[in-house]
Amino acid sequence: MSLSLLNSTMRAAVMTGPYQVHIDQFPMPRIINTTDAVVRITTSALCGSDLHRYHGYVGGEPPWALGHEAMGYIESIGSGVSSLEVGQYVIIPDNGATGHIDMGVATGPRMGLPFGGLNRGLQAPYARVPFADMALIPVPLTAETTNTSIEQDYLTVSDVFSTGWIAVTKSGFEPGDTVAVFGAGPMGLFAAYSAILRGASRVYSIDHVPMRLEKAASIGAVPINFMDSDPVQQILAYEPGGVIRAVDAVGMEAITANGTMQQNIVLNHMVELVAAGGGIRQIGIYLAQPNTDLAPNAERITPEVSFPPTQFFSKGIRYEGGIADPETVARELVNLISRGIAKPGFVASASIDIEEVPAYYERLSNQQELKVFIKFP
Repeated sequence: MSLSLLNSTMRAAVMTGPYQVHIDQFPMPRIINTTDAVVRITTSALCGSDLHRYHGYVGGEPPWALGHEAMGYIESIGSGVSSLEVGQYVIIPDNGATGHIDMGVATGPRMGLPFGGLNRGLQAPYARVPFADMALIPVPLTAETTNTSIEQDYLTVSDVFSTGWIAVTKSGFEPGDTVAVFGAGPMGLFAAYSAILRGASRVYSIDHVPMRLEKAASIGAVPINFMDSDPVQQILAYEPGGVIRAVDAVGMEAITANGTMQQNIVLNHMVELVAAGGGIRQIGIYLAQPNTDLAPNAERITPEVSFPPTQFFSKGIRYEGGIADPETVARELVNLISRGIAKPGFVASASIDIEEVPAYYERLSNQQELKVFIKFP
């Protein structure tokens, strides 16, 4: 890295409290260890999981640097990096196997996600990635072949596409299965899209936001608006025996038809809806923690919820949850994108400049956007 970059600063997104996102100046990251790489981020994104922090349910002490989805090209590498080279285009996965990715700011705000994400502060034009050989995922792009659309496609592999794909797998999915996905934000849409790509006989997408339901229909899912009537009964009218698989892509901020928050409503719906011997995958985030300055609403989330054990037991339902590791499927998904089989950029609703990030967090929170990408020059 040149001396000018070492002495430079960059603009990056930080959160100082609920509904408070700012763009501030930070030192440019640099190589610290021989296994590091510094990535020049060309595309980043806002994620629905960031909204749990934005709404004050998750987090520690402010300020908190934002962003856990990014791709770009390698600006510089340490002497111990052997499989990558400067100029190579790469994805930075949101849950990297090395356990440490940051902006290289030793005394700046804490970065990352307390519920398992290992990346840090990727809503920024540069990031330092330790153990780069293990952490970074190469993509078949060059400076001559890249463009905004294809970068948005590949960026989804860093989190939402991978998480949706893994959710379908972990539900026990087999081609021909019927699938119900609760939540039609990007993560839920990618669970539905993954099931469709892999041969589901029918996929139901449950939400209440018209824009999301329209997008679900556009990829071949059956849209179900839970504000109209009980979503379980709506689906059972099509599938009297229930669906074989279900995915919760909503998490702890789930709401009822009257708009009140009820943490267990999706879980209970899934147990009621899934057929005997079927499977459930939990990818929506559930996290109970004490209140903090960054999360003054955290204690509204309870660590325990009511659950229908008799129905769960009698049906013999398989249930799995947890954070997904994109690296386990990333190369498969990169291959699907490069061959034109998967076109995950369909989720894009806006491409913005870093200075517009605060306004677009508000829009995302107000359900005026689906997936917001940040483009760096």
